[in-house]
Amino acid sequence: DPACAQFAGKMTKVILVTGASSGIGLALCERLLSHDPEGLQLCLACRDVQRARDARAALLASHPTAHVTLVQMDTSSVSSVIGAAQEVKRRYNRLDFLYLNAGIMPNPHFDVKAFFRGLFSSRIVTMFATGGGGILTQEDRVTADGLQEIFMTNLFGHFLLIRELEPILCHAGLTSQLIWTSSSNAHPSAFSVDDIQHRRGTQPYSSSKYACDLLSLALNTHYNKQGLYSSVTCPGFVMTSLTYGILPFFPPFLWTLLMPLFWLIRILTNTFTLTPYNGAEALLWLFKQQPESLDPQAKYQSSTSGLGKNYTQPRKMDVDLHMSEVLFEKLLQLEIEVKKTLNNSSSDITVL
Repeated sequence: DPACAQFAGKMTKVILVTGASSGIGLALCERLLSHDPEGLQLCLACRDVQRARDARAALLASHPTAHVTLVQMDTSSVSSVIGAAQEVKRRYNRLDFLYLNAGIMPNPHFDVKAFFRGLFSSRIVTMFATGGGGILTQEDRVTADGLQEIFMTNLFGHFLLIRELEPILCHAGLTSQLIWTSSSNAHPSAFSVDDIQHRRGTQPYSSSKYACDLLSLALNTHYNKQGLYSSVTCPGFVMTSLTYGILPFFPPFLWTLLMPLFWLIRILTNTFTLTPYNGAEALLWLFKQQPESLDPQAKYQSSTSGLGKNYTQPRKMDVDLHMSEVLFEKLLQLEIEVKKTLNNSSSDITVL
């Protein structure tokens, strides 16, 4: 409502978090409010309204003076993203931080033999951190808009959201930040600019996350002069519903039995953050930084030492400026097509 917009104008920071009802998104919101409980205007953009209400109630139970609002948004739906963006623009006159955190894993088929071979080999860290090692084959689906679901949910839905929110993200004399939740599974080998939706591949999740890395680079090229900066984070290996989905046939007690092994591995590698709280470390760290000082080609890694200390490490991304520009142009073309389709109520979408 107008009062909300007026109130937001008085706040120190206005923040929108997608995928905020659970996991890393909810942990980030809790940590943001703990950092500054009354100096934030926090909006949770979630697909499931009831889960969003539960998340809001939990946050307000810990921080009763905080200002937390909700907007329903499903990043796998073009109309939902555009509708949510319109609502956000109606409520707020500016947006300081947009956390692009919502995401889904593809429905996996689990190779039990490959898993147990990897469990007792040198590939165990890679296997758990990325879902690699041959333990998974991934399946994608097509949305009602005719787009690949993983591509739409993890990448293109967020691209549309950014484009729709430009009027409140770009203000003369002010800076705003886009902060992506990427993955250690973002591999260039999984992505092709000739198949940005990954229709013909078998690694849609990896492809979509690498495309996020590329897109972040392109967004900096196009928007830095308008005061909008984009950064990429990696939460590390975190135990969330997405992680449990990697091994869908695992009974809960087996996860419990594996936890001592995970703690042991964390002594060897700092990427085993394990909890959503730890995984949100880099997301919170970026909140505290001056965006102009950040490296657009760095992926900011949430890290946890064997003794449980959280810190953030920048790691150079394997991204190519020319490829990022090609992807950006293709996304712009696809944006035109989907909006035309939405206006015409047609199901025909150009495949790029």
